[in-house]
Amino acid sequence: MSRISTAHSFSAEKLTDMNDGEVLKLRFKDLSLSITDSDVEKYVTQLKSELESKGLRFLPQIFFGDEWFSPEGMNAISVPFFLANTRLRNLEKHMMLEVEGDTDEWFMKLLRHEAGHCFDHCFKFSKTKKWQKIFGSPNLEYKPETYRPQPFSKSYVKHLDRWYAQAHPDEDFAETFAVWLSPNINWKKEYAKWPVALNKLNYISELSVESLKLKNTAEGGRLPSAVSNLSTTLEKHYAKKKNDFADDYPDFYDADLKLIFNNFEIKNKKDIFAHKFMKKHRKQIVATVAWATNEKKFTIDLFVKRLIVRCQKLDLRLGKTELQTTMEVSSFLTSLVKNYLFTGKFKRTA
Repeated sequence: MSRISTAHSFSAEKLTDMNDGEVLKLRFKDLSLSITDSDVEKYVTQLKSELESKGLRFLPQIFFGDEWFSPEGMNAISVPFFLANTRLRNLEKHMMLEVEGDTDEWFMKLLRHEAGHCFDHCFKFSKTKKWQKIFGSPNLEYKPETYRPQPFSKSYVKHLDRWYAQAHPDEDFAETFAVWLSPNINWKKEYAKWPVALNKLNYISELSVESLKLKNTAEGGRLPSAVSNLSTTLEKHYAKKKNDFADDYPDFYDADLKLIFNNFEIKNKKDIFAHKFMKKHRKQIVATVAWATNEKKFTIDLFVKRLIVRCQKLDLRLGKTELQTTMEVSSFLTSLVKNYLFTGKFKRTA
């Protein structure tokens, strides 16, 4: 009989003594998570200090949820549960290969971005004609996972990866706010030659003063997806998350693989099988492509696993050195992923 009982809450100390399988069986509401005394508390304190230094009087309510987001219309920010402590971060890394927001810089970038959404939720700036003239209509179709960015555009600030300000007018506003709020960015100097982006930053400065005269009209009520209210198990959560991250990458590219692994030469028993080579260097390849494209490691890893299966079916073997082959595979995948991110389509490299 399992020693796990969903009738009790589990502190960070208790979670440390449990293996991954046991933790995954827990419901979110069984986790004893509180912002106070968690690893997140220092970041909340820092955000408060940054808002005050800009003269702003709104302070978002920070709570643990299942992902990063600011509930529509609310002055609140959901921080993913896995950032609460080391045990849950390790679980997230094991399940998804990386942890979104696991460094001080990355965490604060995300927190400032969500605070930008809260700023609008509090004072409804996006409903004004001037806001919409500068950022665009907030009613545009929202497809943050499938937008096609223009990497060289100087009309948007650069803050989060994948040129996220270009995803939607609401994200453009939140990203601009985040850059304006950051104490480590001299935005007047950095964007001096980017007139459109600079105009947006100056507009945020105007709104910061204007907000002092306005009433905070953010909605209250029950926080959506707060872990304290969720009965879903972590196991079901990760099953759904993995499915969501399994992008529509192609199953295989035979011609490209044959060129990389030089399948046209006569093989002998001493040749290294391509699928074994790919398994051996999988982590290195995934890390390289993720760094070059800012795509999720989990998504790239799924793609590499598919290629491994295809290499085995085609009986491919190395015809070059391992170093050269690693570089060619990484380059091939990087090109493929970048093309997909910018066009929504895959193109063969051969």
